[in-house]
Amino acid sequence: MARDMSDKEILKMELDQLKKEVNTPRTPVAANCAETISFVEGLAGEDPLIKGVSDEKNPYKGDKGGCVIT
Repeated sequence: MARDMSDKEILKMELDQLKKEVNTPRTPVAANCAETISFVEGLAGEDPLIKGVSDEKNPYKGDKGGCVIT
């Protein structure tokens, strides 16, 4: 697509994109990290990868046998 455009058209597109991006609200990285940490810690109690899955809810537990590596 850009090959079919003149340099002037490409520069105009870039300028339009930069005008859109300049109005994007920005927050410090430290604030975003703190929000992400609190979000993850808030859900940690319900995370099956952290606390595991109970035997009655685990579809892979039961009479199916197990895996033995020899």
